[in-house]
Amino acid sequence: MNMFTDIRALVLDCLAAMVADGALPDGLATDAVTVEPPRDAGHGDMATNAAMVLAKSAGQPPRAIADALAARLQADPRIDAATVAGPGFLNMRLASGQWQQVVRVALTDPDYGRSTLGQGKRVNVEYVSANPTGPLHIGHTRGAVFGDALASLLDYAGWDVTREYYINDGGAQVDVLARSAFERYREACGLTPEIAEGLYPGDYLVPVGEAMKEKWGDSLLDKDESDWLADIREFATEKMMDQIRADLASLGVTMDVFYSEKSLYGTGRIEAAIASLDEKGLIYRGTLEPPKGKMPEDWEPREQVLFRSTAHGDDLDRPVAKSDGSWTYFAPDIAYHYDKVTRGFDALIDIFGADHGGYVKRMKAAVSALSDGRVPLDIKLTQMVKLWKNGEPFKMSKRAGNFVLLSDVVEQVGPDVTRFHMLTRKNDAPLDFDFDKVTEQSKENPVFYVQYAYARVNSVLRKAAEAGVDVSDVTLGAANLEGLTHEAELKLAKTIAEWPRLVEIAAKGHEPHRIAFYLYDLASDFHALWNRGNDDTSLRFLQESDPATTQAKIALIRAAAVVISHGLGILGVTPVEEMR
Repeated sequence: MNMFTDIRALVLDCLAAMVADGALPDGLATDAVTVEPPRDAGHGDMATNAAMVLAKSAGQPPRAIADALAARLQADPRIDAATVAGPGFLNMRLASGQWQQVVRVALTDPDYGRSTLGQGKRVNVEYVSANPTGPLHIGHTRGAVFGDALASLLDYAGWDVTREYYINDGGAQVDVLARSAFERYREACGLTPEIAEGLYPGDYLVPVGEAMKEKWGDSLLDKDESDWLADIREFATEKMMDQIRADLASLGVTMDVFYSEKSLYGTGRIEAAIASLDEKGLIYRGTLEPPKGKMPEDWEPREQVLFRSTAHGDDLDRPVAKSDGSWTYFAPDIAYHYDKVTRGFDALIDIFGADHGGYVKRMKAAVSALSDGRVPLDIKLTQMVKLWKNGEPFKMSKRAGNFVLLSDVVEQVGPDVTRFHMLTRKNDAPLDFDFDKVTEQSKENPVFYVQYAYARVNSVLRKAAEAGVDVSDVTLGAANLEGLTHEAELKLAKTIAEWPRLVEIAAKGHEPHRIAFYLYDLASDFHALWNRGNDDTSLRFLQESDPATTQAKIALIRAAAVVISHGLGILGVTPVEEMR
């Protein structure tokens, strides 16, 4: 049940009837007709722009269309009042029974809020994709939470979702990893490690070195790098990926696919992707203009193999092979996305860190070219996270060497708090993560405020059960809800009714933070109703010697708790039954 979809259907039916009666011309496009909450809640429950968007094509004043539409809408029992405002905006106030019905549906329909918007289309969400050269840090944490919540949101809204991690194990950085791990191997063998500039200094490689000692003994000590580099590179990469998988698991993140960049080399996959672009006339040999800021004397023009990315919206063409014939870093990324396209996905989403902003246009151009514009690519950038504790910047991890680890954060506050707070800002907005504030018990802490609402509802349920009131969902779903007429009760019901619409808006925009915002608003309405009961006893959930009224009031707040549970599930957060 989606109240806004239902009322929009009513509006369209009324418009169709006006066409049939000759009040409107035939053939009007109604795609732009919306039904949504008015900006000012005092104007009503819902508003439609129908008259405004149809006036020009209908050749009629919007006010005239709105007046005629209002008369038809008011004839429907779901509409208490339909009033025209300004030049032709139409505000509607619904019968209270509609909101009571929403409560009942939220209680009885386990799929309340789920959508078929995605129509089962296949979408690949790639996120985290950190280099396997160290444990995940705080920047990866935000990308992991955002990507995982977005994947869950799209699944909830009807897409067939694949969660994917791209292992960057094909570049020079894994050689650096191998050399760094070798020094820890030497350390495990009783020698002093030589952590030269450019190697990874963190202690996280100490266990890798010890595992190498266990596997090879001291047999590698006297060998040349050429004898051990390939083996150690593979060994260290796998060990780091084991750590990354464990870190993700501690955050509640599980990937469907781990895709190795290395698998693209020597397999013909890069060549096939570039050949596909070449067949479309998008590959040529040429010389790029000097980069911005470079003086001509500082620039040595070199003929390279270029991708004509400007044909697909990029600012300039991009090299895919260097003058010596070796691939650029862009070439395997093209091949990887070519693989995604050929796997049959209907849409692709990449979650990148803020430092990848310059990569967006070229990657979108590549996917557009590879799929002939069929497969859209949305790239979401996650901004930096600033960590605070006791009013001071949180110190870096000694084990990491130069950054704060995901495991540090989870250890401090737990996965649920970490995930929720990471979604209290839009992905492209900077985020402050204060260890003290995210754990404080106050309205100013959204994590606590939402969890407290859920726990409070469960507390009421326990007290009602102790008083002998049947508060099973089956019984509550069949309760007489006609008495839920107070403005505070209806406000909570109306917010519950917003849930299906909010899900679709968030899914369309790839904006899981909207779920967190909504849950905070829903919790606020619940707490406000709770507090009103302190002064007005008729609003208290437990009505002594009146089990029927008690069940109706508890049905309302139980419906709110059900929706909170659905929303937290999308965010990957476990609802708290009891606050301690």
